[in-house]
Amino acid sequence: MNQNNVLYVDLERKSFYVKNRSDLFNKWLGGVGVALQLYKEEAVKGSDPLGPGNVIVFAVGPLTALYPLASKVVAVFKSPLTGNYGESHAGGRSATAIRSAGYGAIVIKGVSDRPIYLVISEKGVQFKDAATLWGMRSTFTAGRVLREASPGTGVRTIMRIGRAGENLVRYACVVSETYRHFGRMGLGAVFGSKKLKALVIHGKSSMRVPKIKAYRDVYDEIYDLAVKSGSMKKYHELGTAMNILPINALGALPTRNLSEARFEGAENISGENLAAKKLGRRVACSHCPVACIHLATIREPYPDEPYFYKTTFVSYDHELLYSLGSMLGISDINGLLKLMDEVEIGGLDAISTGVALAWATEAYKKGLIKLNDLVVDLDWGKADAYREAVKLIVDQPNEFYKALAMGVDHSSKIYGGRDFALSFGGNEMPGYHTGPAAHIGYLIGSRHSHLDAAGYSIDQKMKGLSPEEMVDKLIEEEQWRQVLSSLVICYFARGIYEPSIVKKALDVLGYEFDEERLKELGRCTYREKQALKASEGFRPSELRIPERIFEVPSFHGLIDKNYMKAALDHYSKIFNKIVATE
Repeated sequence: MNQNNVLYVDLERKSFYVKNRSDLFNKWLGGVGVALQLYKEEAVKGSDPLGPGNVIVFAVGPLTALYPLASKVVAVFKSPLTGNYGESHAGGRSATAIRSAGYGAIVIKGVSDRPIYLVISEKGVQFKDAATLWGMRSTFTAGRVLREASPGTGVRTIMRIGRAGENLVRYACVVSETYRHFGRMGLGAVFGSKKLKALVIHGKSSMRVPKIKAYRDVYDEIYDLAVKSGSMKKYHELGTAMNILPINALGALPTRNLSEARFEGAENISGENLAAKKLGRRVACSHCPVACIHLATIREPYPDEPYFYKTTFVSYDHELLYSLGSMLGISDINGLLKLMDEVEIGGLDAISTGVALAWATEAYKKGLIKLNDLVVDLDWGKADAYREAVKLIVDQPNEFYKALAMGVDHSSKIYGGRDFALSFGGNEMPGYHTGPAAHIGYLIGSRHSHLDAAGYSIDQKMKGLSPEEMVDKLIEEEQWRQVLSSLVICYFARGIYEPSIVKKALDVLGYEFDEERLKELGRCTYREKQALKASEGFRPSELRIPERIFEVPSFHGLIDKNYMKAALDHYSKIFNKIVATE
């Protein structure tokens, strides 16, 4: 199995070829480092994110399928939500399947003239007609059909979009193995624009490790840290849903479109309550011993069939409980789980969907939107109404829902309510109102995400930082995360994969990366991202801070506007210096 192989797929010509790109993998390791370079080579600068000039790059890393928690795939593309650099990560079996098929990266370019799906294996690519799949209401149904139609051998993954992606909702996701997603930044819409319904990837290639004894020793060390570490145990027991109660206690859980930061129904939607009353099973990504994916059950009787019940499994985590729970004022567990299921059926990013509906509810209450626009009478806590609104986002039956499908930033420009439109750099707000570091992180992170630099953690651990010190810490953290994203490691394991462990893991595979070279790789990848964003028109001076974050006390109390301005000014200087030297 050669990780240096890159598979290039042209959807317009229905052709493909494989090229050895050891030049990229030797320098950038894999994952996001390589994906970024391939994107720069293949994408048309300044292109429409939903046009033929955009490309999709999937990449895995040197540790994929070899070490515990090296379980993610990185996707790089131009985001239709932000109009700039887009990056999303997903777990499941996708990473292992790509590497087992013999590839370190896959580049998909062009636009098909008809709906298709791709079957990718060691033998190359088959272009399959997807006319019967296009328009299917549920991503679950599409997945089941693809499983039957393309069985494959070895390790297999099925990535597909729902009707939200087909209808170009700018925050549509790509579903992988039902319970994992390329969620943020709108990759599903890019698939839809290319008439690409799905990828089925399978392979059974094996890997040879040069230093077997040393490899086993390092593997055992990492495995023991994963299964015996207190920090990983919590992910197995409750998952990130464990965050709801402590974040709520801090006064940092956005509630009802962040009109408040404590939710009176937090106990009902907490990880503890879900585990006690609704947990059906746990699921793990490929090559992961932790099993952090928690599935709740919805049990409903069949009409006119006594004692017969339909059981539906619904994946949940902190971000879904926030965006579709506290953000919408929903504390009823059954109603919340059904809403989550509807979001899954349509193939939407849950965070953006919840924030969009929260903005719409407040705008409606303030008279900016009429009932004729909404079609359904939205109100805090009304889960059934929100379920209907999710369907309307997917279908876009009128001008209002066409705007809402473009994201909160876009729709608030048309209908008003900019002050409470919780969008950062074009991407909707994650579930932490901990203080200035969280919000600055959303604004300046390469993906405008809480996963870029964990500002919420800085808020909780380090009070008294100057704006400049805070920004420097955010950037330092994001730079190291570029290394993890090049390997590609699940961020939950960042406490395990510290520089010394990463060096050991790479040493036995024949890579010569000392700790300083690893850190320099992170710094270089970070700089490359900023330069790419600048070339696509990103300007720190144009970042909009929603007024709402200054109105509601956070864990740090009311956030100081001058502090935020000083932080952004400091980042702007760093950004401009990077752009000038790249």
